[in-house]
Amino acid sequence: MSNIFEVLAQGGLVMVPLAICSILSLAIIIEKFFVYRKKKIFKPEVVSIVQNISSSDDYKMALNICQKYTSPLSNLVNIILSNHDQPLEDIKEDVVDQGRQEIRFLERGLTILETVAAIAPILGLLGTVLGMIKVFSVISLQGVGDAASLSSGISEALISTAIGLSIGIPTLVFYNYFDRRAQNIILDIENISNDLIRRIRKNKSVA
Repeated sequence: MSNIFEVLAQGGLVMVPLAICSILSLAIIIEKFFVYRKKKIFKPEVVSIVQNISSSDDYKMALNICQKYTSPLSNLVNIILSNHDQPLEDIKEDVVDQGRQEIRFLERGLTILETVAAIAPILGLLGTVLGMIKVFSVISLQGVGDAASLSSGISEALISTAIGLSIGIPTLVFYNYFDRRAQNIILDIENISNDLIRRIRKNKSVA
C-alpha cells in the first residue's frame, strides 16, 4: 500500500485535484446506484394502486398509500390525486411543475460526473506538461547525465497522465449509463402519470 502512495506522490501537484475528482466521482456513482434502484423510485405499492384505480372512490385510499412513501413517482401521484377535482389543465400544470423538481433530483450530480470525465484527462495532460518542463529544466542545468532527476520528471509526466485517464474514462462510462438510466426513469414516470390522468378524465366523464 505504501508503494502505491509513493508512486502516486511522484505524479506531482496535479495529483491533488485528481484525487478530489476521483473522490467526487466515486461518491456520486455510489449515490446514483442507490437512488436509481427501481424499487426505490417505483414503489410496488404505489404502482399497484395507480394501476388499479377504477373510480373516484379509490382516490382516497391511493392518496393515503402515496403519502406513506417518498419517491419521484409517489410525489407526482400525490399531486395528481390531491388535485383530482381541479380542471385537467390545472392538474397537468401542477404535474409539470412537480416533474421539474423530480427531474432535478434524479439528475443531481450528473453534471459533476460529466465535468470530472472532461477535466480529469486534461489535468493528467497538465501533469505531463509540468513533468516535461521539469525534465527540460534538468537537462538545461545539468545535461543528460543526472538520470535520477530526469526519471523523476518523466515519472511525473507519465503517472499523472495515466491517473487522469484512469479517472476520466470510467467516469464517462458511468455518466452515460446514469444519464440514460435517468431518462428511462423519467419516461416511465411520465407514462404512469399520464395513465393516471387519463383514468381521472374517464371517471369525470362518467360522472
